[in-house]
Amino acid sequence: MRTRVKLAILLLTACCLLLAACGGPKEPTKGEVLVYVAAPLSGFQANAGQTVLGGARLAAEKINRAGGLLGYKVTIVGMDDESDSDVAVGIAEQIQAAVAEGKNVLGVIGHLNSGQTLAAMDIYKDLSLVVITPTASEVSLTEKGYRNFFRVNANDNAQARVDAEFLVNTLGAKRVAVVHNDDPYGIGLGQLMAQELQSLGAEVVIQLQVAVEQSTFPTELPQIAAAQPDAIFYAGYEVETPYLRLELVEAGIDVPFLASDGAFLAATIDEAGPSAEGIYVSAFGPRPQAAVDETWIKEYQAVEYRNPDTYSINGFSALEVLAEGAEKAGSLDATKVADAIRSAQQLDTPMGNLSYDAEGDLQNQTIYIYQVRDGDWVQVYP
Repeated sequence: MRTRVKLAILLLTACCLLLAACGGPKEPTKGEVLVYVAAPLSGFQANAGQTVLGGARLAAEKINRAGGLLGYKVTIVGMDDESDSDVAVGIAEQIQAAVAEGKNVLGVIGHLNSGQTLAAMDIYKDLSLVVITPTASEVSLTEKGYRNFFRVNANDNAQARVDAEFLVNTLGAKRVAVVHNDDPYGIGLGQLMAQELQSLGAEVVIQLQVAVEQSTFPTELPQIAAAQPDAIFYAGYEVETPYLRLELVEAGIDVPFLASDGAFLAATIDEAGPSAEGIYVSAFGPRPQAAVDETWIKEYQAVEYRNPDTYSINGFSALEVLAEGAEKAGSLDATKVADAIRSAQQLDTPMGNLSYDAEGDLQNQTIYIYQVRDGDWVQVYP
């Protein structure tokens, strides 16, 4: 009898091991590695930042279910930069202190905006970690010689070129009003857009700057009307775009309106109401519903208790790039991980197969353009 019991135990143990080998959940065994997600998690851009954090959290969940990253559990730490560069620097200093204390830090996903990214990189550039922004597009970020900086999105050179070509060559615009907010992102993109339009033979009939979070435009509307544009480009965020569009339509200035990637969020449609119909918005990636399957969306909902929004796949893809770099390097050492990312032929993400140049920009930069039709985003380019 005792022999039979021993045999049964051995058989049960063998079955458990076989089930584990056939795809059961695996537990990380080497401790944890930290990845900070620095983005606005409160305030006027909270939704955008939270979608980045949600995407990163889902990516970490999937990595950990498969046994972790090189055996380490990936722990995501959200950091609220409040869309404020001084706060972003404070966050960078906290991360610097964590590294100095000997915490196992792999990298930072962030920041959402170019201004905060530029400010924080003054500290990150000297730390042993890898920074991957999910959305910051200001061109100079990859012209400063950082060896530990990458982005999963195209830069504003690519956005300005595609957006200008779309307005001039597809919509036939000849007289364009260029409006931008007073953030470094808006200022830089507005300037690039004006240059691209002029290079295509279009006339920039007026250039105007508005404030971040501005929601009414009593002095700007008469100036735009007097300039008589046949199209309007706006470089800014979802917290200004719907209100500008609404007041333009109410004032009878109902010409083609193209906003930049900062407005590619559901809030633009929700806040603009009926006047949202027809708005064009450029984007750095496809909307989640076109990039992932239903299983991914359900997994996201289980982790975040909400639906994915535009930047969910950016946050997810940023962590995938970071993790694939570590896997290819076979190490968590920041220099080795950065070198592996830079030399990889392709890194598979929901934003496409990504590969990088020496500066940390994407080798192939894709811009998408959507239009609001029947209250939803419809891809019209490419």
